[in-house]
Amino acid sequence: MTSISFRRCFLLLVALLAFALLGACASAPSHANLAQNQDLPAPDTTTASGAYEGGTDYRIGAQDLLEISVFGIDDLSRTVRVNSNGQVSLPLIGGVMAGGKTIPELEKLIGDKLKNGYLQDPQVTVFVKEFTSQRVTLEGALNKPGIYPLTGKTTLLQAIAMAQGIDEDKADLKGVIVFRQVDGKRLGAVFDLAQVRTGAAPDPQVYGDDVIVVEQSGSKSAFRRFIQSVPAIGLFTLF
Repeated sequence: MTSISFRRCFLLLVALLAFALLGACASAPSHANLAQNQDLPAPDTTTASGAYEGGTDYRIGAQDLLEISVFGIDDLSRTVRVNSNGQVSLPLIGGVMAGGKTIPELEKLIGDKLKNGYLQDPQVTVFVKEFTSQRVTLEGALNKPGIYPLTGKTTLLQAIAMAQGIDEDKADLKGVIVFRQVDGKRLGAVFDLAQVRTGAAPDPQVYGDDVIVVEQSGSKSAFRRFIQSVPAIGLFTLF
């Protein structure tokens, strides 16, 4: 056999092996190389992490709905929405800058204003009824994808319900991806919604600025090809 014929045979063999490997990858089960149902860490911002843990470091944002009460004086209690400038309007004291303040800071600010010529020792309580400044994006095989406000501690199943549930005819229950900013990196995790629904896997908490993508069954998206190719870990980093 001449050197040219040998080289042609060698290249043909390499091509056949490459084709066989590509076929095997294409026929592999979805997410076969990725462990699922892994919790993402809480996001970087204290705004997102503090909002749903009952912590005092949550900073109030525009469009949040606040329930403000003064102990023993029902006429001064109000449910108000923070306007786009971060302000709320209250009886006696008028406009108050709530945006950017923690709950204890706002309680003290309102109390100090009421002390100034109105009440001797007001006991002010602020409760965030809707964390409207915290929003989650839902995309993919959902009945009503879009951007939705989080109105309190919210799980993955509850977030999907806000989008009127998944499209049962199109959705890949094993292909639910949650993206989040953690330690300056964009991380993602894949969840098997069927297991979450039955309680076989935990229903993870979602946070403001999360992006939830429900893959379509049988799709050949870049997400699916990427997930199948990463090492067998529950989290992956987007570059």
